[in-house]
Amino acid sequence: MQKLIPRPHQQLVLPAPSEEALAASQHLQKRITDEIMASGGKISFSRYMEMALYMPDLGYYSGGSTKLGPDGDFTTAPEMTSMFGACLGQLAGKLLPQTSGDCMEFGAGSGKLAFDILTECQRAGISINRYFIVELSGELRARQEQRLKDFPQVIWLSEMPDAFSGLVIGNEVLDAMPVDLVIKTSEGWTRLGVTAQNDVQSGFQLCSMQDETDSISHLIEQIPDAEQLPHGYISEVHAIAAGFMRSVAAMLLAGQKVSGQGSLSLWFDYGFPAHEYYMEQRDKGSLMCHYRHHAHPDPFYYPGLQDITAHVDFSAMAKAGIHAGLDLVHYSSQAGFLLEAGLTSILSRIDVDDSKQYLPAANALQKLISPAEMGELFKVLVLGCGMELPAHFAHHDRCHRL
Repeated sequence: MQKLIPRPHQQLVLPAPSEEALAASQHLQKRITDEIMASGGKISFSRYMEMALYMPDLGYYSGGSTKLGPDGDFTTAPEMTSMFGACLGQLAGKLLPQTSGDCMEFGAGSGKLAFDILTECQRAGISINRYFIVELSGELRARQEQRLKDFPQVIWLSEMPDAFSGLVIGNEVLDAMPVDLVIKTSEGWTRLGVTAQNDVQSGFQLCSMQDETDSISHLIEQIPDAEQLPHGYISEVHAIAAGFMRSVAAMLLAGQKVSGQGSLSLWFDYGFPAHEYYMEQRDKGSLMCHYRHHAHPDPFYYPGLQDITAHVDFSAMAKAGIHAGLDLVHYSSQAGFLLEAGLTSILSRIDVDDSKQYLPAANALQKLISPAEMGELFKVLVLGCGMELPAHFAHHDRCHRL
């Protein structure tokens, strides 16, 4: 098995974990190593990423450590400012009357986005019949239940229902889904896997999976002009996220059949359309890890204690939804979408002369929409059935770039 990339975590200088956290990471490493050995000495990178993020009680998202905010590893738009959720609450007021009046959120995290949406709707007299949260983590659900205890319309689900009609929201959901890694060699494209020695201290390494031709051909269908890219080119493909989008499509189409009403799904995340994602210059992919507000490229650093993420290929997500029967409704930068949704009008509620309130809010708004911050890197993809956004959103639409 060929070692393809050196293990850079040996050179990283990052905050040391507590003894308890280190023990949990070592336990997870042992579980991963055991599966590697039981699988003939290697597993796919997507399986490694799945275990590192979602292994019950040990994975990054299923463990008990704080992930979001100043005490965590990264900050999302809802954690940064309540204006993000208030903006979506106002948009919900325009969209929900065309639906069953229900919302569903994936990847609700601490529950902050749900809280801000529901608070805004309560303030504005906007009716949400039911607000479903699909949550697999018992620890996160407990946090959400505490934060949302004053909103009786919130209902938790442990899995995606067969049918749903309404408004679906996912903020930074797709980037957290396991990805496959592929590399182009002199012999063609191959999938990258993960191998290990028998002891935890030796760590993990990338290796070639040497896939069957049909398997790798299916994966690289996502990459435009794959044969023109140079040897040594490494990138991610998003088969699991595309499968998730197909499942969402089936759920919404079934909901339309049952209720006779349409639905929209809104996906906020960082990423690019395919022709920008798979540029020749981006030859090491976009995989990135986050550990206590430090970003670095090593996915094998303290498994279970750090986030592992990849930018989203929005072309692949759109195609998955369209092929499953949904309509491509909208694609734009986060800045354009939030401005059309009324973000500045929410800021205008704060008295400019109240500097203690206004300046932090204005700074947060700037981070949400500035091209140098989240405004351009983050995109919004809207897929649906039987519904459209208000006409003025077309001013910023970039569907033609997908």
